[in-house]
Amino acid sequence: MLVTDLETPVPVIDLDRVEQNIARMQAYADDHGLALRPHIKTHKLPRFAKAQMAAGATGITCQKLGEAEVMADAGLADILISFPLIGAAKAARLAALAARAKMRVAVDNPLALDTAAEAAQRAGRPIGVLVEFDSGMKRTGVTSIEDALALLRKVRDTPSLRFDGLMTYPSNAATAEFLRAIAPLIAAEGMAAAVVSGGGTPGFAHAHEITGVTELRVGTYIYNDRMMLEAGAASLNDCALEVHATVVSRPSPDRAILDCGSKTLAMDLLPRGGVAAGYGMLLDYPDAVIERLSEEHGMVDLSRSDRAPALGERVRVLPNHVCVVTNLHNDVVLARAGVVDSILPVAARGLTR
Repeated sequence: MLVTDLETPVPVIDLDRVEQNIARMQAYADDHGLALRPHIKTHKLPRFAKAQMAAGATGITCQKLGEAEVMADAGLADILISFPLIGAAKAARLAALAARAKMRVAVDNPLALDTAAEAAQRAGRPIGVLVEFDSGMKRTGVTSIEDALALLRKVRDTPSLRFDGLMTYPSNAATAEFLRAIAPLIAAEGMAAAVVSGGGTPGFAHAHEITGVTELRVGTYIYNDRMMLEAGAASLNDCALEVHATVVSRPSPDRAILDCGSKTLAMDLLPRGGVAAGYGMLLDYPDAVIERLSEEHGMVDLSRSDRAPALGERVRVLPNHVCVVTNLHNDVVLARAGVVDSILPVAARGLTR
């Protein structure tokens, strides 16, 4: 079957580009002495997680227990959950995972640490802990060295836990400053941060410049998207996932309607200051703008394009944020040179707990 035979809208993944992206990121990590721990939230597919491991990754990163459970079921055995887990229900599930995989969790507060300790006790196996610190995103992560030290001391004093190191997102100048300040204090405690885990794809090429970072967590690189183009982290030839859509209406000469809306492309826009507009790039009509989305409609402004797609024409859309697009679809199509290789269920789709 050719990809052009598929009904639209449909996400199509170029396997050659995926393999190229996996190899390139692994080569970067190897060249700079960094452990690579890919984040599976982008693809949510055991097939690709295994491919990343086969290429040389030291383990995988998951954001949710549900993702980790899917990956462990598929045989992935070294998993970091980079999100605070809190409560008895989470502890029970983490314990079940720890009984069959090497588990590591990120914490930035005592309740998350207690949850990890309860899980390790129930599993009868130690769970590694990374103390997360904030590098300026103002998301999760302790904001002071004192709070970080308090948590690592508590990890040290909890027999069921193992202090493995530190974690942050993204990796930047603030990361380096925090690491310079805390390193001698950790040593004074008689401890060592064997792992300092940083990330993400937009700035990955500078990860090796941050003294102290030992591990790279990246997810989007396997597919890339319009945000990665804007960040300078990828070229069009690195973008592996496209949404194929059909022009279902041409109400006026300067407007086209696609059969893909917010339930297909998501509502993410590029960061403020970006030069590109709209809810995705029409690859064959780059001057057209997907200016609005309803649930099933994509409204395209053609007023700045010297060419226009015809009614019934099949078009290719590069998503702004591919991770969300993956999570919106039950299945994805894998292809080589326009020929369908396989159609896979997105195994970890929709797992928000």
